[in-house]
Amino acid sequence: MTQYHVSPQGKDSAVGDAQHPFKTISRAALLAQPGDEVIVHEGTYRENVDPARGGLDENHRITYRAAAGEARPVVTGSEVVTGWEKVEGNIYKLTLPDSYFGAFNPFTTKIFGDWLALPRPGVDDPKHIGEVFINGHQLYEVTRKDQLDNPELRETVEDYVTKKQVPVFDAKYTQYVWMSEHDDEAETTTIFANFNGEDPNEQVTEITTRPTCFFPSHHHINFITVEGFEFKNVATQFAPPTAHQVGAVGPNWAYSWRIVNNVIHDSKAVGISLGTSEETGDNEWYRTDRKPGFQYQFEAVFKALRIGWRKGVIGSHYVAGNTIYDCGQAGIAGHMGGAFSLIENNHIYRAGARRELFGWEVAGIKLHAALDTRIRHNYIHDCSLGMWLDWQAQGTRVSSNVFEKNCRDLMVEVSHGPLLVDNNAFLSPYTFEDWADASAFVNNIIGGVIQPHQVLDRFTPNHFPHTTEPAGASFVFSGDDRYMNNVFLNPAGEEGQMGMAAYETYPSSFAEYQQRNRDEIASGRVQGDPRLPEPIVAAGNVFTGNLPVSKHDKSGITMAEHLEIATEMKDDGLHMLITVPQALAEFTTPRVATVDLGVPRVVEERYENPDGSDIVVDTDLAGKPRQKLDNAGPLAGLHAGVNDIVVWKK
Repeated sequence: MTQYHVSPQGKDSAVGDAQHPFKTISRAALLAQPGDEVIVHEGTYRENVDPARGGLDENHRITYRAAAGEARPVVTGSEVVTGWEKVEGNIYKLTLPDSYFGAFNPFTTKIFGDWLALPRPGVDDPKHIGEVFINGHQLYEVTRKDQLDNPELRETVEDYVTKKQVPVFDAKYTQYVWMSEHDDEAETTTIFANFNGEDPNEQVTEITTRPTCFFPSHHHINFITVEGFEFKNVATQFAPPTAHQVGAVGPNWAYSWRIVNNVIHDSKAVGISLGTSEETGDNEWYRTDRKPGFQYQFEAVFKALRIGWRKGVIGSHYVAGNTIYDCGQAGIAGHMGGAFSLIENNHIYRAGARRELFGWEVAGIKLHAALDTRIRHNYIHDCSLGMWLDWQAQGTRVSSNVFEKNCRDLMVEVSHGPLLVDNNAFLSPYTFEDWADASAFVNNIIGGVIQPHQVLDRFTPNHFPHTTEPAGASFVFSGDDRYMNNVFLNPAGEEGQMGMAAYETYPSSFAEYQQRNRDEIASGRVQGDPRLPEPIVAAGNVFTGNLPVSKHDKSGITMAEHLEIATEMKDDGLHMLITVPQALAEFTTPRVATVDLGVPRVVEERYENPDGSDIVVDTDLAGKPRQKLDNAGPLAGLHAGVNDIVVWKK
């Protein structure tokens, strides 16, 4: 094994050892062989690392890690720029020749892509993937010169799904704005900016010049470890599932990366991409509009199979211990390339919070085809949407996460299960937007609205268990869900869609579902199969604040008391202070296992581990063992009164 060292004080002509380090990570990445280690010392690296090769197996990885005992090395997609000229008032301009940018100019490259809702091509003024920073803070892009000296005219993007906006963060910098113009004849790019009274030549002023920080340009660069870095200021393009998905860091189309203990922020679109290959699509819907977008996405699955999308070849990544924030689209995103992965102990916040773009891919975590992927022990907050699992969330498990202050905590779309959602704390006003079948909610706190939907205009695939092999396709009829041992909150003291109210018209058994179908056919109202909601299974749930017990739940209880919950971040992690009524402390339910959950109607795969073994929900959100009879909700062994529990560790 060879160990290479990199330092800003080094030289790329050196030998790369501890005494004679390289200057760039890229130089080490060109030379590193399977089993080698690249030690990166503190400092700033203004480069895009494109690893030439990967490792051979788990025992012969290529590892890139921060030097122990030093500050994090910073890899940035931005350059410091000087020479700003004052135009008038607080407005400055900077004119750069196109040669400064080379082949990639973020200030002439517009945001575009399938499922991009805003800015809309031909309707809204175009925005760009470039960014301007002053002292580490992003400025907001405007599209007209009159907005430069009157930032109140700046348009913000509304979240079209919930009709609510994420609270503005870093309010001071909402008054710092920029726009760009290109002179085709002079081949120059001019950036105009209002720095709100600050002189950009006396501050650290930067612009993005690179599309990524650490991302291979080739496929199958496998067995890479990236640990301990800060990645920031990247001009990433919007990343839908039918295009090449690039992030500030990611494996491209590869197998078994370990992305651990990094800080990733200020990516225009995506922080970590576990996404798809360009060979499965390149925004054909956006470019041609020949077929519906879902048809292109359906075809992307089969294109991926032709280029090797299968277990042991693609996916199986480990993403852990990262802090990811201020990404315009998603903290973590991916289509197919993230299958069979483990995503744990990450802190993700303010995804989509700047509201400079909006599309149907915006969330703290947005994954398509997360087959057998486990997402656990993450803290996700202040996002437009906390987690969005789209298409083929089959064999997926979402366990022991904390969600709060999101516009919506969880959305699952056009999937047919089995999806297990257990031991989570959903603390935002809108818990679950359900455009899918066969989700099992076990031992969660459900703090907000649940809204189910049918999807009868597009069919989506399911797979043979624990593989990528297609087994069929179906519409979403809604239902076939399980709710067991959850605690439902009623913070407003109202009913509406709180609790399980949205499912009250659904059948309570498969026999009842079948009879409804027969009745519909016999009535002559339908020809062919009726498209009726599927059954709901429920047991052992607690409904607080006088929420009614669901008709589907024969063993649940209701209580008049509200559950008081507060969270506080301390040195050892996120504390939950929960005031437990006596009735909740005394009510116990049997722990849930695979045998209790049955089999989804469409997929016919058990709620089981990726290796086919049974699941037993025998630990709680904090990792405490759960007794055979224990409290409902995500926390075991509760006592009446105030309980102070660390629910997420730094």
